[in-house]
Amino acid sequence: MPITNPLLSRVADAVYWLGRYIERAENVARFLDVNQNLMLDLPQGYADQWQPIVDTTGDRAEFLERYGVATQDTVVRFLAFDPENPNSIYSCVLAARENARSVRETISSEMWTQINSLYLLLTAESRKVEPTDLPTLCHQVRMGCHLIHGILHATMSHNEAWQFIRLGTLLERADKTTRILDVKYFILLPSVSDVGTPFDDVQWSAVLKSVSGFEMYRKRYGRLSPDRIVEFLLLDGDFPRSFRYCVSIADHALHYITGTPGGTFSCPSEQRMGILRSELDFAGVDAILAAGLHEFCDAAQTKMNTIDECIKGDFFALRPLLSEARA
Repeated sequence: MPITNPLLSRVADAVYWLGRYIERAENVARFLDVNQNLMLDLPQGYADQWQPIVDTTGDRAEFLERYGVATQDTVVRFLAFDPENPNSIYSCVLAARENARSVRETISSEMWTQINSLYLLLTAESRKVEPTDLPTLCHQVRMGCHLIHGILHATMSHNEAWQFIRLGTLLERADKTTRILDVKYFILLPSVSDVGTPFDDVQWSAVLKSVSGFEMYRKRYGRLSPDRIVEFLLLDGDFPRSFRYCVSIADHALHYITGTPGGTFSCPSEQRMGILRSELDFAGVDAILAAGLHEFCDAAQTKMNTIDECIKGDFFALRPLLSEARA
C-alpha cells in the first residue's frame, strides 16, 4: 500500500522507540519473575542464578562496576528501579512515556493514559520503604504492558504510526529471544553434569516461561527436548515470540511503511530485513546446532543491530530540505 503522507522523522522515531521501550520493560519484568520462580524450584544450596538475568539484558559490565556481586536484591534494584540503568523497567517506562508525550496527537488518549498510569505505579513503587513483593510487581508491570498493547491495537488506526510501533516492538522481542537462548546455553547451566537431569528440565522450562512459551511448546512437542526448544524459539512460524515470526511480521510492517511490494526492497533496512527473513525461512535446527547456537545467536544480534541502524538512517535521520541541499 503506497504511502501518501509519510510521518515526520521525529514522530516515526518516537513511536518506534515507544514500542521498543514498552516491550523491553515487559521482557525484564518477565525475566525477573521467572528467575524468582526458578530459584524456588531448584534445591537448597544451589547457586544463585541472578547474574544471568543481567547478562540477558546486555548490561553485565555496568552492573559489575556499580554493584559487584549479583544477588536478588542488587539485581532487582538494578533491573527494576535504577534510574541510571537505561534498561531498567523504570527507565524504559519513563522513556516510553516521554516519547508518548511528544506524540500525543498521534496516539490515542486511552493509550497515553495507560502509559502514564504504569509510570505512576513504578514511581510510587520506587519510593516505598517496604516494596511490593517481586511476583506481584512483575505481574503488575506485565499486565500494564499487555494493556498498552491491547489499547494500541484497539484504539489506533493501523496506519504508518501503528506500523512503526509494531516494528519497534517486534525487533525488541526478537532480540530478547536470541539473548535468553544464548544465556541458557553458555551461562545458566552451572555444570555439564546437569545436562539431561531434572535440573536441566527445570532450567529449560524457565527459558520457555521467560518468553511465555511453555504451554504452546508442550502443545506442539510434548516432552522437553533442547533441540526442539531451540527450533520452537528460533524457527517456529506461528509462535508470536519466536525469532522467525518476529522478523517475518517486522518485514511486513516495513513494507507497509515504504509501500514497496513484498520480495523487493527500496532501502537498506528492507534489504537487510529481507535477507534475514530468507535465511530463517530456509534454516534448519540441526544445522544451527552443528554450527553452534552461540555463534548463531551472536550473529543474529549483530544483524538485528545492523537493521536497527539502517532503520534510523532510512527513516529517522534528519535530511536537509531539497532547496537547502541545492543551495
